[in-house]
Amino acid sequence: TETETETETETDPDPDPDTDTDALQGKGRDHVTRAGARAGAGAGGARLRPPVAIVVDLGFGDAGKGTTVDFLAREDERVTHVVRANGGAQAGHNVVTPEGVHHCFAQFGAASFVRQVRTHHGPHMILHPTALLHEAALLAEKGAGDVLARLTIDERALVTTPYEQALVRLRELARSHRGEPVHGTCGVGVGETVRTSLEAPGLAVRAAHLWRPAALRRRLGLVRERAIGIAGSLSLDLDDPRVAAELRMLRARELPDRWIELLAPLLRHELLVDGGYLDGVLGRGEGVIFEAAQGVLLDEWRGFHPHTTWSTCTTQRALELLDGHEVEVTRYGVLRTYQTRHGAGPMPSEDARYRERTPEAHNDEGNWQGAFRRGPLDLVLLRYALACCEVDGLVLTHLDRAMDEVVDAYEEEGRVVEALPLGAPEDLTHQEELTARLQRVTARRRRVEDLRGVIAEAAGRPLLLESHGPRATDKRWVGLTRRG
Repeated sequence: TETETETETETDPDPDPDTDTDALQGKGRDHVTRAGARAGAGAGGARLRPPVAIVVDLGFGDAGKGTTVDFLAREDERVTHVVRANGGAQAGHNVVTPEGVHHCFAQFGAASFVRQVRTHHGPHMILHPTALLHEAALLAEKGAGDVLARLTIDERALVTTPYEQALVRLRELARSHRGEPVHGTCGVGVGETVRTSLEAPGLAVRAAHLWRPAALRRRLGLVRERAIGIAGSLSLDLDDPRVAAELRMLRARELPDRWIELLAPLLRHELLVDGGYLDGVLGRGEGVIFEAAQGVLLDEWRGFHPHTTWSTCTTQRALELLDGHEVEVTRYGVLRTYQTRHGAGPMPSEDARYRERTPEAHNDEGNWQGAFRRGPLDLVLLRYALACCEVDGLVLTHLDRAMDEVVDAYEEEGRVVEALPLGAPEDLTHQEELTARLQRVTARRRRVEDLRGVIAEAAGRPLLLESHGPRATDKRWVGLTRRG
């Protein structure tokens, strides 16, 4: 979804005096965190005190963050929490247990099959409560136990309502009806939820409101009125059945009461915590894994606008939560042996032949998201991702289908381009220019024999972990003894 916003001031019908909006937007804070060279802090396997890791995706998503988080939690019994630091229900982090059970994690931490591990939603996680209940039921059926009993939610976290979900779909349909390129959306409403918080902050629903039904009902009514007004301004084909379905959703007067009723199983749990909860976990020396969503190349400020998410996909949100804690952190950057992108947006290395060479067991072509595209690993984009997001080392996945070629540069109007320029922070004009350039360039391919070595050299970072399959047992530390 697009990242541009227009600021609009509205009165908060249910003010929250304890909500620190500036802190939630990451303004005016310095983040000082010591980063260890790798998890384990050396070839001898000495353990960090406490073990803290940040797992980010160095591509457009789908590189293997979930399976990496699952592996790290199984490796160290001191890990007690996976923190979802950004994104929301549009995440799709696939895990296959050693016993062969598969789950695509959306809102619960990807280590939820490890019974001592809890999930914590940080203040920048965007909650979709009905989808959360559905996922909890699925995980219980798959043997993960009562994951709601192992969940805490920061009271400041935004909540996606049915109105935001309908509105983001209508915006994408309107672009299509106007003959414009779609931006790409999962259709869940995450971006629209953030948009509400920026354009009409007084109407944004946060986790704390869910446990206050009367106030929640009033707020939902106002969100509904705003969404109906916006939908009326869009250029929509009213004969499109998809449009009709979403408009019925917006106009249904009984929806707020029905939605609140559906939340009853969630509201029976005491899940709300304040910002001090995670501080306490870290202060006790417990192990924590910060699980990022999407990928650095989809970042709201560093991705290729407008084909981005409304979320900060770098290590920034995790580092904000770690600010003030004297811990050593290992930042893992995950990438595949080939490039992928789910949905619209520039991808210079795309090659239709890779669809047959790299069959997907768990990434489908969604109704809203579009095609799952593949091609050779793009080292130009890898260098750019690392310029946007510092990591300590790499996790290389899908080595069971390692390719023998990479894209090492672009050709652009007779020039060779090996690196993309990094713009000023929050400069969407620069990001739009990069998007236009990527749509013009020609990818230059190169055959390789030592893919690992080529990637490590291009990245300038060591390879810490490699994965030859979807299970934890398919992974191994590189050049270092197994921890524990």
